[in-house]
Amino acid sequence: MSYYTYHVFFCTNLREDGSDCCQRFDSRGMRDYAKQRCKEQGLTGEGGVRINTAGCLDRCAEGPVMVVYPESVWYSYVDREDIDEIIEEHLKNGRVVERLKI
Repeated sequence: MSYYTYHVFFCTNLREDGSDCCQRFDSRGMRDYAKQRCKEQGLTGEGGVRINTAGCLDRCAEGPVMVVYPESVWYSYVDREDIDEIIEEHLKNGRVVERLKI
């Protein structure tokens, strides 16, 4: 069995040439927010959720993006409310948020 139930990767890549990238949508800030919310809700640690930074996940035009393993569910998000919904529905209750799935 895996150490974590869910492993979440947020693309935080910044492209210096001005082309599409997740960091232009404050993906680092959103990753930090998700990490904080998961800790506050007691979801982190062994058997729980791990929030990580990733380099470019190569889906820049669909950004900002995150991926949840082990299911390999890709999401795009706009704001903290979207992150809260992913935490509540997917990470707490195991239900994919279809409206945010890419």
